[in-house]
Amino acid sequence: MASVEVGVALLGYGTVGASVSRMLAESGEEIERATGHRLRVVRALVRDLEKERAFPAEDGVLTDDFHTVRDDPRVDVVAEVMGGVAPAGEYVRELLRAGKPVVSANKQLVAREGAELFAAASEAGVQLRFEASVCAAIPVVKVLRESLIATNVHRVLGIVNGTTNFILSRMERGETYDDALAEAQRLGYAEADPTDDVEGLDAAAKMSILATVAFGSRVTPDQVETRGITELTPAHVAAAAELGMVVRLVGLATLVGEEVDVRVQPAFVERSHPLAAVDGAFNAVMLQGDAIREITLEGPGAGGTETASAVVADLVSVVGTAGTGFLQNDACWRELGRLDPDAWSAPFYVHLDVADRPGVLAHAASRLAAHEVSVAQLVQHLEEGRASLDLVLHETPLGRLRAALAEIAVFPEVLDRPFVAPVVAA
Repeated sequence: MASVEVGVALLGYGTVGASVSRMLAESGEEIERATGHRLRVVRALVRDLEKERAFPAEDGVLTDDFHTVRDDPRVDVVAEVMGGVAPAGEYVRELLRAGKPVVSANKQLVAREGAELFAAASEAGVQLRFEASVCAAIPVVKVLRESLIATNVHRVLGIVNGTTNFILSRMERGETYDDALAEAQRLGYAEADPTDDVEGLDAAAKMSILATVAFGSRVTPDQVETRGITELTPAHVAAAAELGMVVRLVGLATLVGEEVDVRVQPAFVERSHPLAAVDGAFNAVMLQGDAIREITLEGPGAGGTETASAVVADLVSVVGTAGTGFLQNDACWRELGRLDPDAWSAPFYVHLDVADRPGVLAHAASRLAAHEVSVAQLVQHLEEGRASLDLVLHETPLGRLRAALAEIAVFPEVLDRPFVAPVVAA
């Protein structure tokens, strides 16, 4: 069978774009043998035509004019790897309306404007794929949308940000937060401005996408309860170790009846749980459902080559299913309500710094008991004139715990705001 030439355009030719170009060039024969198609980059949109690039494009490929990409008849499929919501969003909409399928690695764009993009794709009868927007080389979207299409997934639990996982893994080894962040920046895991990573915003966008796909109902990043890792201290990490746990930034999406809860926050993970073993800049996602019970996917969640591998896989999938209408439709088919955050239930870890006075622990325990919150484990450390209390609580609704801690926080013996994190039990 004769090979079919497929023209690929890239929106962006930075680290990921150059890696996609390199991968298509170096693996072209393998892709051709498997699919009968030869994918070749024919256009790439850039801001600076003169910039030196790690994998130079062929002559005539680079352009700084979007319309040149949109109107080029050689372009059969487009990979958007430029990042940001604007102008990427408008570019993708124009391409879809022009009948060109698009693959995107842009988590913020997919999370925030997915409804509009899928509407445009459906109207034009072309595909929009976005595997690389979530966990780079881990094919979790493909598994959810294809392999588990008839499975009732009701819980998605994961570590979806490699930067924060790297920082927390380093803190387990005794480094400070600042030193661990600096090392992450030196190695290229963290940007010069790490806000999106360390404040949980990157993970929130990814979890909103995963929840949307898993539950068939739109979840946007502003609907995700989000806390980052900036308030974590070595004392919290040490307390976790003493309690037989590790600290991880965990994303959790849960379907409860006809309501959805999605959150990203530091969690204390029991050492026997699979997520506790996820070290460094790796990601892992656990899918739980009625038929599958539990599936765990783990791998590198960041990096130009890793992200490019997911982009190329989506490009090949688009080519392999062209004309079938497969995945041109939005994953959303229903509207689910949002679970009251106070109704969300979990075991919790609580840290209290208190003055070392008789009766303080009993007073705190009585307030917890008054709100039907029970203590499963307690570790107490005494210093001169003060004490730190590390408590692990039995599963309880978050609202009850918040009410109890609001009363405890105003005790004159309490020296600092209580720190709370959910516990992920094995």
